[in-house]
Amino acid sequence: MNKLLMLALGVAMGASAVAAQSLDDLNIQIHGYATQGFLYTNNNNIFTTNSSDGSPAWTEAVVNVGAQPMRKLRVGVQGRYFLLGNIGNTITLDWAQADYKANNKFGVRFGKVKTPVGLFNEVQDIDPSYMWSLLPQTVYPIESRNSLLAHLGGVVYGTLKLGPSGGDLEYRGWGGQLSLGPNDGYFINQNESGVTLPNGMTSPIVGGALRWRTPVSGLIVGASDNRVTRLSGASLDVALGALLGIPEGVPGTESLKSFNQYDYFIRYEGGKLMLATEYNRLPVHITLAMPAIGVSVPLPADDRAWYGMVTYKATEKLSVGSYYTQYFDHQGSLGSGRYLKDWALSGRYDFNPYIYAKAEQHLMDGTADNLSLFDTDLNQHGLQPKTKLTILKIGVSF
Repeated sequence: MNKLLMLALGVAMGASAVAAQSLDDLNIQIHGYATQGFLYTNNNNIFTTNSSDGSPAWTEAVVNVGAQPMRKLRVGVQGRYFLLGNIGNTITLDWAQADYKANNKFGVRFGKVKTPVGLFNEVQDIDPSYMWSLLPQTVYPIESRNSLLAHLGGVVYGTLKLGPSGGDLEYRGWGGQLSLGPNDGYFINQNESGVTLPNGMTSPIVGGALRWRTPVSGLIVGASDNRVTRLSGASLDVALGALLGIPEGVPGTESLKSFNQYDYFIRYEGGKLMLATEYNRLPVHITLAMPAIGVSVPLPADDRAWYGMVTYKATEKLSVGSYYTQYFDHQGSLGSGRYLKDWALSGRYDFNPYIYAKAEQHLMDGTADNLSLFDTDLNQHGLQPKTKLTILKIGVSF
């Protein structure tokens, strides 16, 4: 286990021992949820599932444990079982952190901590907290959620008052290491083409975010910038054969030059209504390099995406909503693989505080090759440009 994570857990346990408190004094809390989803598409198998035949291969189970060994110190850990088609089917550590809050103006958390980019990244691992079955995949791809949710390192945070009529300014600053596992959804089509990274990819990251809680009640305006200094992976195993004329088993590396992920967002919540919009840009330059045979393959991309969403709490138990999202790769080749346009209509019904159900219909135009929604192995007859996706999901929380 990473030394930084061990340090965080060691500090947390040490603080508990020094305080010599009872379990009640520690204020231990255990929460979690489990969901089962069903996917059906009229065209194109999606998320590595056989969705064109109807697929129940979407299961999640999450447990988190938190404690407060000292008045200003909280510690916690969250584990997840995740299965989505051929992705996952394993238990992973979402986050494990120690959080020391000196006051409202300054706090620090360290360990494996959530990366506070965008509007929903810090809550996308908590399915009961929002109504969508799928957040907009143009910005929050579920195949890479476990990798993008958190990083090994730290976050400093706080809230500054902007005077009696200026609202509040929330700030976040972070640094550490981002890791994409070898089976991350980002690599789906790459792995299936014969280019694999047995050890995944890692990179140092730094970033910052500001959220202005404006004087208008319920209105938040914010932005974040996450800088990946160099995402790279060694022991690249290339088996492309005739595609590039590269012999099987040639070693090499895959790397992305330094890039920034920019997010700008606005959210309004008032009464039964929520409105939100977000813009995301991810310009990257990928290089596959095999020095042994003098091969270097550049793969530039300039991904830009946005969405607008609305939700409405129709009754105490029923919520409805819709969003529209667009994605374009400004460096991509012309065709449906360059873009994705998606209309989503969603509903959620809470039977009681612990059991809920979601239903969602997506109308997709485009296949967005860089997002890896549609893998090549399960769509060997080619992709159709338009896809209708129906999702049913049942969840239990505690």
